[in-house]
Order: sequence, then structure tokens, then C-alpha cells
Amino acid sequence: MSLDALGVTAEVLSSFQPYAAEGCLLGRIAVSIRDEYRVLTAAGEVRAEPTGALLYAAESAADLPAVGDWVAMRSAGDDYAVVRAVLPRTTRIARRAAGSENDQQLMAANVDTVLIVCGLDHDFNPRRLERYATIVHSSGAEGVVVLSKADLCSDVEGCIGQAAAAVRGLPIVAISSVEAGGLRTLDPYIQPRKTFAMVGSSGAGKSTLLNRLLDHERQKTAAVRESDSRGRHTTTHRELIVLPSGAILIDTPGMREVGLWAGEESVNQTFDEIADAAARCRFRDCTHTGEEGCAVAGAIDAARLESYFKLQREARRVELMGSMTPAAFEKQRWKSVMKSAKIRGKIG
Repeated sequence: MSLDALGVTAEVLSSFQPYAAEGCLLGRIAVSIRDEYRVLTAAGEVRAEPTGALLYAAESAADLPAVGDWVAMRSAGDDYAVVRAVLPRTTRIARRAAGSENDQQLMAANVDTVLIVCGLDHDFNPRRLERYATIVHSSGAEGVVVLSKADLCSDVEGCIGQAAAAVRGLPIVAISSVEAGGLRTLDPYIQPRKTFAMVGSSGAGKSTLLNRLLDHERQKTAAVRESDSRGRHTTTHRELIVLPSGAILIDTPGMREVGLWAGEESVNQTFDEIADAAARCRFRDCTHTGEEGCAVAGAIDAARLESYFKLQREARRVELMGSMTPAAFEKQRWKSVMKSAKIRGKIG
């Protein structure tokens, strides 16, 4: 497989030059499971692991190779190599690691377009779409909302309207993976030598969509519960796959928890109409929680406004943590908790 087929760019080749002069190989991470990788190169696929120096220099797991990364490697035997360096990333899709308050999980790197897949059944949730849209804005990649299972929905246009209100500005397409021609609306976003990633909850229809794009059943699919349309995790790890069309797909496991790892600017991109309304408020320090003359509370849907406040709090927390050491952050967090409790009269 050629490097061109893997989506190599002039920028990647330029950043690789110093390592090429040292005899390193250029590859792209296809699978990352802990500290073991499957890497695609011009000569084929190799197994790899990071060098001790790369592990030592990494300040967090997000600094280590992720699916989609371009890496410089040294050969260490037949079909085996060690990764010496991760080349500069153009985009990075990250969330707060599941079950953690302080850790970032890098889901994919160097992605051109993120497909936010949401099923038009019980999986449809505008509040969750807001979270995914914020993650996409923070990534630097383009975003597209893919409303799957259109054949199961009696009001597709109504759902498209709700999705448009949630993700403001992102393109929205409705598809059916079981109908002939049901994927044609995706053609503009799935182009040869371009990389796209699919994200969404378990049971949203990502594996079925992947099988249709491959024209064979690579990923197992499972029935979803009728009560909430949630499915079992049929995709168990992130993987980069070159499709027959020449497009490059990064498939990701379904996410039941969409923790935010983004700043306030990304939140404001998702909720830009709230920022516009805030500029018309009577008071510059308005909290938009019921003050007389507030231009936001009366103009914005209450559920969306509450979602905005919640994501802003999460974003501020991420920004605070990014500017402090872990120990200092924990100290500041507990000071905030204690202060809040005292104000509410719970302690002291």
C-alpha cells in the first residue's frame, strides 16, 4: 500500500525528513491497544511499540501514538518496529477519559472529517449531539451529523430540525443503511485519501454503516434494546481502515459517556446564538438565570440554556486543569467544593 493511499501530505513528509536521514521508516497507526500498535507502511503492516525515551518524554497518554498518527519508526526485526517519534498532528479528537475527572483520552488524530452518527430511534438525543459538536469544534476537524436508521423514523424532517438547532452550522444528512442508495448523501464527505472518523453511542449504527461502506460484514452488529435503542459494544477498539473507495476511515467504539475535553471557545461555537443574545443583555455581568431585562433567558430554550451552562462549567474545569499541575488542580478543586458547601450552609 502506498503512502499516498494512507493520506500522506506534504507537511507529513516535510516533518519526517530529519528522521528519514537517520534511516527511520514512516508509518501510520492503524490500531493502538495500550502500548502495542499495528502500523501501516509503504511496505506493509508491522507490529510496533514505543521506545523507552518516547514513554519517558510523554507527559500523558495523549502524547503517545494514537490511531491516525503518523510516526517515525526504527525496524527491529521482521514485521516489527519501535516508534521513535509522533509527527505533528493536524487535528486531534479528544474527550475526558471514561471514569476519570482529570485524564484526557485521545480518540483519533489527523482526521479531516468527523461523522457524528446518531440513530433516529430512541438513540436520538439533541443534548448528546451538542456534546459531540463541541468535541468536533475543539478537534480542528470538520464535522457532519449523520442521522442513521432513517427507515425507522416517522418524522425525519422534524429530527433534522432538532439536530440543526443543537449543532448549529454543521451539515446534517439522514441515511438508511438497509435501503438501496441510502448512503449516497455521504459521498461529498467520504473522499479518496481523506480521513474521516465515526463517533457515536453504542447502537447508533456505526458498524452497520461500516459494513455497507466495505460491502462486506467486517464488524459484527448486534440488536439494540427496544426500551432505549442501546446496543452492545460490537466495536471494541479504534481502527484505521482503507475503504475500497480509497477513503480512510477511523472506526471507534460506541461511547456511553461523552465527557468534554474542550475549552469555552469550542462551547461558544456550538451555542453561538447564546453569545449573540448575551450581547444584548441589560447588564454586562448578567448570569442569564432570571435577571430582569435578560435577553438570553427569554430567547433561548430552557433545556438548551441549561446544557450550555453545564458544558461551560466542564470547559472551565478543563482549562483550569490545563494551566495547573495535577496536585495544584486538586487543591483548587477542593477549595471550590468547600467554598460552595459553605455558601449553601452545608458545613461550618
